[in-house]
Amino acid sequence: MQTTSARQKEIMALARVQGRVSVEGLAGKFDVTPQTIRKDLNDLCERRLLNRIHGGAIIASAVENTAYEARRLIAALEKRAIGARAAALIPNQSSLFINIGTTTEEVARALTAHEDLLVITNNLNVARTLYPFPSFEVIVAGGPVRRSDGAIVGAAAVDLIRQFKVDTAVIGASAIDEDGALLDFDYREVRVSQAIMENARRVVLVADRLKLERTAPVRIGHISQIQVFVTDRLPSARLRAVCAEHAVDVIETSAAEAVGQ
Repeated sequence: MQTTSARQKEIMALARVQGRVSVEGLAGKFDVTPQTIRKDLNDLCERRLLNRIHGGAIIASAVENTAYEARRLIAALEKRAIGARAAALIPNQSSLFINIGTTTEEVARALTAHEDLLVITNNLNVARTLYPFPSFEVIVAGGPVRRSDGAIVGAAAVDLIRQFKVDTAVIGASAIDEDGALLDFDYREVRVSQAIMENARRVVLVADRLKLERTAPVRIGHISQIQVFVTDRLPSARLRAVCAEHAVDVIETSAAEAVGQ
């Protein structure tokens, strides 16, 4: 039975709070070499407590999502750039759905310069961002509010969404498999996302590359059901081929585009 050192326990505690830890940051915090930290991270990853990413690791879970505030910190600049690029695809005087997710919230923030939008959302954070703008009409789905992140989930939300047929749906996903499966953690949230996809003329998926390093247990759908995939980078040749096979337009952006926004 492999034991966890005091330093590794502290690393796990930081990862749970922040969602992501870096080799450089941990080496400085604990005053050890990067090689020592890499060994710690590799040990924790072998035990499936963390997942390795370039320069560090993220909390590993196949059944429960990372805490909302931690998710906001993960790939924050990348998400901001993705949000700006996705918002540029939305014309003025159009209608759209926006679902739950820290990346979809970045899309909402980037939409505030638009005019005459009808926005239907099950995301209280999106509603709070957009409702002050007088040229926007914001409709919030009804139902139970998930305390962890302001998501509105359940049958009532699905029923409201099915009353509309919008121009564009902006959706996120907690994980993306290389075969194109779009995945999430909450089956109630997934039902809302599925209704959103079914009732939009165009579906825009927004997700950073780290979503390819995660897994989740509930299937939203398949990438063949979307028309545009906006990401910071798509490193998977297999997923890129799946997108090409199904004529999914892949737009790769850069965190550098978010600087100054």
